[in-house]
Amino acid sequence: MDPSVTKTERTTTAVATGTSTSVFIPSPATPYQGDIARYWDHEARPVNLRLGDVDGLYHHHYGIGDVDHAALGDAENSAYEKKLIAELHRLESAQAELLLGHLGPIERDDTLMDAGCGRGGSMVMAHQRFGCKVEGVTLSAKQADFANRRARELGIEDHVRARVCNMLGTPFETGQAKASWNNESSMYVDLHDLFAEHSRVLATGGRYVTITGCWNPRYGQPSKWVSQINAHFECNIHSRREYLRAMADNRLVPQAVIDLTPATLPYWELRATSSLVTGIEEAFINSYKDGSFQYLLIAADRV
Repeated sequence: MDPSVTKTERTTTAVATGTSTSVFIPSPATPYQGDIARYWDHEARPVNLRLGDVDGLYHHHYGIGDVDHAALGDAENSAYEKKLIAELHRLESAQAELLLGHLGPIERDDTLMDAGCGRGGSMVMAHQRFGCKVEGVTLSAKQADFANRRARELGIEDHVRARVCNMLGTPFETGQAKASWNNESSMYVDLHDLFAEHSRVLATGGRYVTITGCWNPRYGQPSKWVSQINAHFECNIHSRREYLRAMADNRLVPQAVIDLTPATLPYWELRATSSLVTGIEEAFINSYKDGSFQYLLIAADRV
């Protein structure tokens, strides 16, 4: 995939000042990237927005950990659905906390990069945890606008920023980032191109972390469930082997490979009982159970 970008002028309204400002945002480098940008620009699923409304952290990933059934209470209670949504959100925030916990020692003057930042929930959590600067990139102008608006509302816009750009060709300086990550966003790009860019942006000794779903090579080929997930999200899920090979080719040496599949099943089984179902829950549950799909965390150091 060609990591180059072209630029088109776009006039926006500067929310903070109320003035019109001409800014430049990259146009998609390929037709596929254009499709993905349009997909996420028009995405407004309740499962993402209502969970984020719980505490203002808007994620675009899934959850891990055991369900707190005591907190849910009786399913017949009128408050049950609200408690269920809060529990799903707790599990997805726990997933982000796990990822951030694998970034290694981070200082306040460090810079982090979130590749595929979505609406910015993980960036906010990273700044709150480390006090550092966090730069996010996304193909979706709508997502970037949302993330930047939330940063302004929280008063952290000097530390947390989302940009519309291709994660395969970011505007950041070589060696600028102490750590970087993809949280369920690497299935939209070629892995060799992706890890080449992370390797460029990371300082030597910096840490890269991804949490991702990948198809299991031991299954033989992507299962019908994996194919359904690809079609649903217009993505291209990679195999576990492809991740490790592409990292090795780009000076990223894995320090931890953790199978989170058992830890994510409770999230999916709970979500399947909620009012927020999207129709893809069965594919995730069945593929995790039959072993054709895995949920992994991989942490790698830039050497």
